[in-house]
Amino acid sequence: MSSSESLCLWIALDRLTAADPEHYAIWVVRSPYPGGHVHDDRIWGQTLDQIWNSWQSMFSLRGLPNVPHMASAPNLPSAYVPEMVELPQETGQRASYSSRLMQHLGINLWEWLFDGPVQSSLDHSYGIALGQSSVLRLRLEVRDPELTSLPWEIMQSQPGRQALSLNQQILFSRTTSDVDPLADWGLDNDLKILLVLGQDSDEAGSDKALQLEEEAKLLKDILQTHEPATSTGRPVMRQVDVLLQPTPEALTQQLEAGRYNVFFYAGHGVPGPDGGRLFLQPAEVLNGTELAQVLTRCRVKLAVFNTCWGAQPERVDEQAIPRSSLAEVLLHHGVPAVLAMRDSITDEEALTFIKVFTQVLAERKPVDEAVAIARQQLLTLYRFNQPAWTLPVLYMHPDFEGAILNALPTDITRLPGDSGMRARSTLIALREVNKPTKVWPIYGGLMRVGRLPENDLVISEPWVSSKHAEIFSRRATSQEPASKLEPTYFLRDFSRYGTFYLGSHGWQQIHRQEVPLKPGTRIRFGSAEGRLLEFVIEERTVAA
Repeated sequence: MSSSESLCLWIALDRLTAADPEHYAIWVVRSPYPGGHVHDDRIWGQTLDQIWNSWQSMFSLRGLPNVPHMASAPNLPSAYVPEMVELPQETGQRASYSSRLMQHLGINLWEWLFDGPVQSSLDHSYGIALGQSSVLRLRLEVRDPELTSLPWEIMQSQPGRQALSLNQQILFSRTTSDVDPLADWGLDNDLKILLVLGQDSDEAGSDKALQLEEEAKLLKDILQTHEPATSTGRPVMRQVDVLLQPTPEALTQQLEAGRYNVFFYAGHGVPGPDGGRLFLQPAEVLNGTELAQVLTRCRVKLAVFNTCWGAQPERVDEQAIPRSSLAEVLLHHGVPAVLAMRDSITDEEALTFIKVFTQVLAERKPVDEAVAIARQQLLTLYRFNQPAWTLPVLYMHPDFEGAILNALPTDITRLPGDSGMRARSTLIALREVNKPTKVWPIYGGLMRVGRLPENDLVISEPWVSSKHAEIFSRRATSQEPASKLEPTYFLRDFSRYGTFYLGSHGWQQIHRQEVPLKPGTRIRFGSAEGRLLEFVIEERTVAA
C-alpha cells in the first residue's frame, strides 16, 4: 500500500483557559469521514497528576520538570495501581511495580484522550482503513507545551494490548498546525545520509578526538550495513558522509553540495527558545531555527537527533515556551519529519534503534512505520518496564505521508522478448502531471480506467463513468517475428462524456472511439477540467 493512499486522523488538544488550567479541549482536526470531526472537553484530575509524577520519579533519566498545575506526588498511592504480586527478590518486585506503572499511565492517558466521541471517531476511522486495506495515520497535536513532556507514545487501550506507538496498522506520530507549507520535493531512489558528530557534554581529555573518530566509524558502519535481503528483494544504496565537529559554515556547505535526504546528528544539545542549541564545537553552537533554514533549503526530508531533550520545550520561570522544542521548530519551518529523543538514551539503546530504523527505511517503508518497527526492537531487547522504547518521539508535517524513497513496482510492464535479465527495463504507465511521483504502471499491456473499484486506475470524479476507458497494446501486422515487434498503445473510450487528449492540434475529444498513444500524450478523462495525466514509456536501469 502506497503511503499516499493511507488515511489520517489528526487529534489536537489544548488548555481551554489560563484561569482554569486543568480544563482541556480535545477535537479532531482531520478525519477520513465527515462525521469524524468531533470535539470533547476533559479535566486533568488528581489521579493523572499522581500517576505522572510517580512515573517521572521512576523513569525520568534526567529529571523532567513537573507540570506547574500538577501536584507533586513522589509515590503512587495503592488506590491507583493494582496490588503487586509477591516476588521473592527485591529486583523482581521493582520490575513488577515498574511494569504496572508503565501500563497504568498508558491506559490512563488513553482513557483521558479517547473517552467519548473521540474514541468513536478513532474506531470508525480505523474501520475505514481496514476496509480499504490501508493504514491509519494517527497524529496528535499537543498545543499546550506543558503536556509535551508526557510519553503519549505509551498509550494503550487496555491491559494486554500493545501500546499505540508500536502498532503498524495505526501509525502514530506527533504534529503541529503551525507550519510552513510542505514543498513537493519528490521521492528518491537511494538513501543519502549526512552524519554529523558534535561536541559531547563531557568534552575533555587528550584522546577525545580518537574516541570521536571511532564513534563516527561505528555509526557509519551501522547506517551502511545491509541485511541479507530486504522486503523489496533489491537492496537500496546507502551513501553515508561524515562530518566531525564541523563549523556551521562547513556543515552548510556539505548539505548544499551533497543533496542528502536524511540528516543525522549525534552530540550534545540543550533546550532553548529557538529550537534548542546543538554544540557542534565547544565555541560553535547552532540553534534549531538556524539549522531549519539550511535543511529546508537543501531539501532534507528527515532529521534524526541522538541528543538529549530534542523533543522537549524550553522553560522560563517554570513555564514551558510554546513550540520551542527542536523537533517542533524544524517542523514549523517545513522539514517533513523529525525524530528526536524525549530524554537521555544510552549509546547501546540508540545504536539498536538506529540500525533497525535505517534498515526498514532502506526497505522503502515510510518513516512512521520504520519508527514503529525499531521501537518494537527496543522493547524486545530492553523490556517493556524500561524507558528505552518510549524515548524516540516522531514529529511529522501534517501533509507528509512518510515516504522518502520511490516504491518499486511489483510487476513492471516489459516489452516482448525481454527476459528480465537485461540491465534495462521499460516502464509503461500513466503519470499525474502535477504530481510526478504518482505513477500507475500498465500491467500486461492493459489498463482499465473508471470510477468503480474494479478498474486498474480508479478516478473518483463525477464526470468519470463507471467503466470509462482502457489503454491497451496491439502489435502491428508484419512479417517480422513477434519477438522483434514493438507494441503500439491505444486509448479506447467507452464513456458518457468522452475522453480528452492533447494532440498536434490542441485538445481533442474522443467518444466511443480509439486513438493511438505516443509517449508524452496528455489525457483528461470525462472533462477538460479533470485530472491531468500523461502516458509515458521510460527506460529504467535495473539489476541484471
